[in-house]
Amino acid sequence: MQLHIRLETLCTLIDLAREFQAKEQVVFPDTSESSGDDWGMQMLADHASDPTLAEFQGIVEDMGERQRAELVALMWVGRGDYSVEEWEDAVDEALGDFSIRAAEYVLAHPMVSDHFEEGLIAFDLSCEE
Repeated sequence: MQLHIRLETLCTLIDLAREFQAKEQVVFPDTSESSGDDWGMQMLADHASDPTLAEFQGIVEDMGERQRAELVALMWVGRGDYSVEEWEDAVDEALGDFSIRAAEYVLAHPMVSDHFEEGLIAFDLSCEE
């Protein structure tokens, strides 16, 4: 089990996600009108000119497909969908549609920065190091 994303990059993404989602105009509805994550994608489209969002997306778009899949899988581990022992299963699940839209997918989750941090803790890593 090895992360192919540099810790420094993950810490930057955590900071950017927290900064973006803390802005007053970024509002996540308590309940979504659609059953999928499309509501989150629509919300992000409303903020396409936000420089924090653009920086986050740029970093993720520069990653390889495996790294983007790991980013999604790290969020899943952090929120308890998978354990560290199931890491490769989580990454395999994230390859494809999830990894193609990784930036938008993870940012559509209001607690993503916390989930990333919990995922890092599961790997005995921290941005505090």
